[in-house]
Amino acid sequence: MAGLQHTRVVVTGVGVVSPIGIGNEKFWDSLIHNRSGIDYLTSVPAEGLPSAFGAEVRDFDPVRYLRDRKFLKVMCRDIQLGVASSTLAVEDAGLASGQVDPQRFGVVFGAGRMTCHPQELAAVVEVCRENQEFQIDRWGAEAVGRIAPLWLLRQLPNMPASHVSIDHNACGPNNTITCRDASALLALSEAARVISAGRADAMIVGACSSNIHPVDIAKFHSFEGLSRRTDDPTRACRPFDFERDGTVVGEGAASFLIESYEHAVRRGADIYAEVLGTGAGCDGRGAANESAGLGLVRAMESAIAIAGITPADLGHINAQGKSTQPDDIVESRAYHRVFGNLAVSIPVTALKSYIGHFDAGAGAVELAGTLLSLKHGFLPATLNYEFPDPRCLLNVARGEAQKLKNRTAITVNRTAMGQSAAAVLRAL
Repeated sequence: MAGLQHTRVVVTGVGVVSPIGIGNEKFWDSLIHNRSGIDYLTSVPAEGLPSAFGAEVRDFDPVRYLRDRKFLKVMCRDIQLGVASSTLAVEDAGLASGQVDPQRFGVVFGAGRMTCHPQELAAVVEVCRENQEFQIDRWGAEAVGRIAPLWLLRQLPNMPASHVSIDHNACGPNNTITCRDASALLALSEAARVISAGRADAMIVGACSSNIHPVDIAKFHSFEGLSRRTDDPTRACRPFDFERDGTVVGEGAASFLIESYEHAVRRGADIYAEVLGTGAGCDGRGAANESAGLGLVRAMESAIAIAGITPADLGHINAQGKSTQPDDIVESRAYHRVFGNLAVSIPVTALKSYIGHFDAGAGAVELAGTLLSLKHGFLPATLNYEFPDPRCLLNVARGEAQKLKNRTAITVNRTAMGQSAAAVLRAL
């Protein structure tokens, strides 16, 4: 890695399972042709929900991507998406079985909120109910035995990393990151440090989430704020646009194979980009810290310093772009603090306008968008950016995909609580 680290770390494989396509080709084709994945919800009833819109992964058959279909019974939707994306990333990297020493092959994976949905425990509650009241004394004697022995394995956030490591015989360093939106970039940062420290030759990095469920949608609206539009779902998510009124829930996952540069060259791998630097930060106590996005400021400043570049070296920014009024303003302020006058000239894209918002998984899919942009040399436009918000003075890409002036990018994510991460990547 450039700057403070000595071992160069590169990305050699990308795998995407998203609302705008499964696999890199379909995903990129949707981005380059402005095809949104946001539509009316079809997999769950929308009646009574705060929004009838969602970005669903359609035509997804998890069996096609699993080593053994028996694992499906201990996989919730999030895990299925994540494991599938890891299979696609390893295939994309051209990594044959046994090509990496299993002890030097690791996994760092991000996960979101894997909610226990009410119907999964409905039978248990029914056993304890009498005259419309819950009888706690029946819990241990009668109800516990109704819970499937492996039920908890469907909910644990460390299970994506576990399944990915089993499927690919990655017996090296293994960890799970649960920092919502920032999870994917934090996972990339940790995995790069593991390689730089000489503890592994290759790592599978990624994140997954699915928020397409009435319970999750209700919680999302309470915490994040969903768009209340009812006309055209493809126009609902509007990052940095003056008329934005909230985000849209979605689901998806993306995974990446990263290696030391020497290891990648030795096996003849194609390289997407080099990870020049990563950074992280969190807003401190007080409204001033939060309103200025100081956590994101620190994350970007750290990533740029480690990369050994200046803001003028950046070809584009892949933004968080949540499409809520306050979050987009905070993010814009952070760019102006870090980039100064360049904040109004560096091209910005916000891919949630295509895929919606699904915390950990969205950050991973956005990272995939950055890597494919660097590979192809084009920046996808931000959908629905029609009325620039004067409080968000940024050079938001709109219209058609535009040719990149250079192939160095910074990609960022920030949670509603201020946890932030950034990564600087350069195409080789």
